[in-house]
Amino acid sequence: MSNGSVTHAISGLGAGEGTLGRHVTGELDASHGVVLYLDSISVSFDGFKALNNLSLSIDVGELRCVIGPNGAGKTTMMDVITGKTRPDAGTAFFGQTIDLTKLSDAEIAQAGIGRKFQKPTIFEHHTAFENLELAMKTDKSVFRSLFARLSSAERDRIAEMLKQIRLADAADREAGLLSHGQKQWLEIGMLLMQEPKLLLLDEPVAGMSDDETERTAELFLTLAGKHSLVVVEHDMAFVEKIARKVTVLHEGSVLAEGPMHEVHNDPRVVEVYLGR
Repeated sequence: MSNGSVTHAISGLGAGEGTLGRHVTGELDASHGVVLYLDSISVSFDGFKALNNLSLSIDVGELRCVIGPNGAGKTTMMDVITGKTRPDAGTAFFGQTIDLTKLSDAEIAQAGIGRKFQKPTIFEHHTAFENLELAMKTDKSVFRSLFARLSSAERDRIAEMLKQIRLADAADREAGLLSHGQKQWLEIGMLLMQEPKLLLLDEPVAGMSDDETERTAELFLTLAGKHSLVVVEHDMAFVEKIARKVTVLHEGSVLAEGPMHEVHNDPRVVEVYLGR
């Protein structure tokens, strides 16, 4: 992994606590049962509307799948949520009080939103155990953390996470030697060590074997309820395994939303996406 990639990997892990307080006061307030609320979000790039009056809400503990053709606005939506892209119009709130449009990407990560990109970003020359250790130690220099003594409670927490992400037998293996699916699980584990309230997962099973895909579905179903998850995915068999509610995006707007069986049979969805 290059130095630039390492910097990217830890950008959300070591965000300074002092910066967050400028915009966010107190803990996440999701007392109304909604963890994420997007209202009338629009984003244009050189005249092209990537998002067009997009509105959606995610409940606390919900596992939401977002599907749609290429260019539908799925990535831009996640970029807005994580502060990478500023909307031209609309509002984006994390809980009732945290205005995401006023925060940097590092502040948003610190507030409790974790994002996993399509390609896993891990420390390939460190073991799976050390990767989780680095993710956990947000209050120290990332590299100095490797030489700090872990408490028994911290070791137990890492061991439990390794078990949860199906890597208990690979704890001492260099991350670069793991299979593609195992690398994906490791990065998910690194995000979970931050105890996020909301996880955004971009095509998490792309390139996985059938067995790895099945195990990932099982993992996500165990995470739902403890965390809120937004899963963007093209693998419809995988979506059918995990989906409770599906949002279909098309041309930057919500085309359809509801249970998978309803969305699957919606003529508009079949025409613009499923029928392809």
